[in-house]
Amino acid sequence: MRIAFLVGPEGVEQVELTDPWQAAKDAGHEPVLVSTKQGEIQAFNHLDKADTFPVDEVVSEAAPGSFGALVLPGGVANPDFLRMDDKAVAFVRDFFEQGRPVAAICHAPWTLVEADVVRGRTLTSWPSLRTDIRNAGGTWVDEQVQVCDHGANKLVTSRKPDDLKAFCETFLDVFAEEAA
Repeated sequence: MRIAFLVGPEGVEQVELTDPWQAAKDAGHEPVLVSTKQGEIQAFNHLDKADTFPVDEVVSEAAPGSFGALVLPGGVANPDFLRMDDKAVAFVRDFFEQGRPVAAICHAPWTLVEADVVRGRTLTSWPSLRTDIRNAGGTWVDEQVQVCDHGANKLVTSRKPDDLKAFCETFLDVFAEEAA
């Protein structure tokens, strides 16, 4: 399965990109780095610059239908960049409209709020997003990982880097289930 990993040009939490990416590769999937600009993205370890990663596809040219699933890594600045880009927001919304599974960790649900896809859904995130999620019509829970199937697609969410093992195992199970 081709899996889109959508990130902004700067601010993704590196481990929230690299751990799910490696888990997807190890499971035999094809992870594809999608961003709003060509070139490289700048990852961070909390507030410190970390590594850069080459962009495979630009969101304005990427076809959501060419992917089986979507992963949204966190980082504070990353989803803020994405939610300010209309094409990135539309790309995310399209996965929900097409019924394709989505996984989001930490601050990534900010992009889901902007795409107006959390209404009626139960999800978790970094705790500071709980009011935003509630205001957007979602139910926020403080769980290591949450799978919501109250919609056209399955949504897997997780709170923070400490939850990455459970997040990766869960989204891989859900993605495999959806691909079958």
